Amino acid sequence: MVAEDGAVARLLPADCLSIEEIGATGAVFDVLAFLALLVTALFMAFKAMNAEPGVRKFYYINAYICGVATFAYFAMISGMGWETIMGCRQFFYVRYLDWAVTTPLMIMNLGLLAGEDPIMIAAIMGADVAMIFAGYMGAVALVPTVKWLWFIIGLAVYAPVVIAIVRVFRQTVIDKNDVDRIELYGKVSLLTIVVWSLYPFIWLLGVGVGTFGVSLESICYALLDVTSKCVFSFMIVQLNVYESAAPATQKEYV
Repeated sequence: MVAEDGAVARLLPADCLSIEEIGATGAVFDVLAFLALLVTALFMAFKAMNAEPGVRKFYYINAYICGVATFAYFAMISGMGWETIMGCRQFFYVRYLDWAVTTPLMIMNLGLLAGEDPIMIAAIMGADVAMIFAGYMGAVALVPTVKWLWFIIGLAVYAPVVIAIVRVFRQTVIDKNDVDRIELYGKVSLLTIVVWSLYPFIWLLGVGVGTFGVSLESICYALLDVTSKCVFSFMIVQLNVYESAAPATQKEYV
């Protein structure tokens, strides 16, 4: 049985007579993630219309983050956005299209919250896109050595993203000397780093070595996506932080 599994794992997509597809449980989690992201996207979009100026941009960015992810999940639950990869495994490449758009926007949110220089924010967004690209190329690679080289490249370009969020952006927000903003940045950045650091492990156990089946992989990604996007979105728009940073206005009463 082990020998047969090993033989299947070495099969090229063109040689597959059948493929491992997502099961009912994985599909249910995808639907739940779709609903959570859709509700969050709509909420953020409606709130942006009447939000205070200091927080409005975060509502709009959150709406795009969750909106794009909603499109990706709708594609997956509709049976679209996938291909067969080595090992006769169903692979949802639409996830990577989602992440290539949404994770840079999340970095933009963190940079704006910290008050970071736009050039630095753009540079880290670029490193993030490179990381997603490397993950995709590793997943679809037909040669194991090439697969793991792409995985290592992905981790290498993830390093500056972590350094920027943990040190560079954090130091910038500390220099602003706004206690509420520093506290909020600490919470949101911690959530981001912890959740994002779990994605490579799911990749490793899923398309990497095949320990996780397609359904379990999908369940894990759905949970991580909802946490990293929906929870992130609601955390970063805590209004009191932006009200405390806004200049005081003098009101005249008659």
